[in-house]
Amino acid sequence: MLIDLEKASSDLVLESEVCIVGGGAAGVALARNMMKTGRDVCLLEGGGMDYEDETQSLFDGRNVGMEYYDLDHARLRFFGGTTNIWGGRCVPLDRIDFEKRDWVPHSGWPITLDELMPYYRFAHDSLQLGAFDYETDIWDQLQISPIDFDREEMTTRFWRFDALAERFNSRRSDDLIQAQNIRLVIHANVVNLQASGNAGNITSLEARTLHGRRLQVTAQHFVLACGAIENARLLLASNSVEQDGIGNQFDQVGRYFMEHPHGRIAQIETDDPAMFWALYRKRYPAGDVPLAPALVLPESQQRRLGILNSAATFKLQKDPSRGATISKRVYLNLKHSLSPSRSGRALWQTWRGMQDWLQGHISMPLLRFGVKMNRMGLYVIARAEQAPNPDSRVRLSEQRDKLGNHRADLDWQLCALDKETMLQFGKALQREFARLGLGKVSTYQWLEDGRPEWPVDASVGNHPIGGYHHMGTTRMSDSARTGVVDSNCTVHGYHNLHIASSSVFTTGGWANPTLTILALTHRLGDHLNRLLDKH
Repeated sequence: MLIDLEKASSDLVLESEVCIVGGGAAGVALARNMMKTGRDVCLLEGGGMDYEDETQSLFDGRNVGMEYYDLDHARLRFFGGTTNIWGGRCVPLDRIDFEKRDWVPHSGWPITLDELMPYYRFAHDSLQLGAFDYETDIWDQLQISPIDFDREEMTTRFWRFDALAERFNSRRSDDLIQAQNIRLVIHANVVNLQASGNAGNITSLEARTLHGRRLQVTAQHFVLACGAIENARLLLASNSVEQDGIGNQFDQVGRYFMEHPHGRIAQIETDDPAMFWALYRKRYPAGDVPLAPALVLPESQQRRLGILNSAATFKLQKDPSRGATISKRVYLNLKHSLSPSRSGRALWQTWRGMQDWLQGHISMPLLRFGVKMNRMGLYVIARAEQAPNPDSRVRLSEQRDKLGNHRADLDWQLCALDKETMLQFGKALQREFARLGLGKVSTYQWLEDGRPEWPVDASVGNHPIGGYHHMGTTRMSDSARTGVVDSNCTVHGYHNLHIASSSVFTTGGWANPTLTILALTHRLGDHLNRLLDKH
């Protein structure tokens, strides 16, 4: 059942077994899990069924740390969330990402890869990603000979791409709208979670529209699925019982904000730069599932050098000191001037599709001719893991939104280990290119300037700062002293408040987060069903 709170004739009071806050990938996936098991679910989405300027403005916020994207551009507030403009890249976290690494402070999840693997496979299948295989041996299946890197120095993993655009969009959610046990409420902006007097559970929540209509929901269990910035903001703002916010007795809510920082780390001088780009940048068809390789540092290398788990790709371009190309500037202008409405998204998807088609169909002779005529060089672009940093955090701002709520301030901070990892990545490529006689690799000076900040360079790519991957602000831990949720994604001390989001990530690896978000969400769904079965 679809309910538009904005159009309700009066304020509403609803009761359900499970109340899910947020209609993005996690919220939609969890609602479907609950729908299939017959649970009575209330799914709340702050926006409408498509983009609206007024609602999106609630995501305005300030960057008070390192330079970052405008916060209202870094997430979307309508049904389907940011997956409405998701590129579809999928890959699971590596085994080492879940482990305690002595050289990475604050690392170590309270669950293992083996515990999550059945849910990874389920999430993988739900996205129709073909064979569950992301390893370097895919080169053999593609009948392609890669560069003969020493696998103790450099190896390859593969992304798989969800080929269905806007999978979690309103246009693909008739099953939820028609379900008798699901009430989907749009324009329901949650403004408060009400804790019990003993701060042991959530008794209800309040939501409002921008024009004054109110909703109160009581439920046996509440799930926040709003993304890392909004989850933290909402917990911090719900402070009528605990003055520092729900689950924040040890000042952990909002800390450890992580991204996947992007940057140009090296230039390669080689006789045939087009060959490297074609081998490692293009998408390969594998049935209906496109694949793309990523250069990664093997686990043995990470342990030996005491560095993070990061990835990189090759990029062909003119001298980057000249700035972004005309076509790139056009793309970025379109991206930032057009709203992510249905027509705007269609234009963006058309542009992306054209670029992918050209990459897949341009012949090597033509590519080499273009490289020679345009004096294009080969560069190494990082997709880095960020070390968990307690000083990188989300706080409440003194500024308020149209509902009277505190906005979020993002204080994004990197540390020395992040840069050192990318310096070592460049040196590993130096050794391998020299050993194989492939050319000369020169790392950039900013990797050794002694400062934690990374330069922002628009010519790096469509995402010059980071991947729009928000992680870590309600991190998973064994103790409330070191995190916000336990191994079941339940907020420490609150038996009926749970979180489905990359905000629970303890570390972020280099992998795009969506597949892991879905795996954790399906695992949470099983946990909730077990809890509800006991009642």
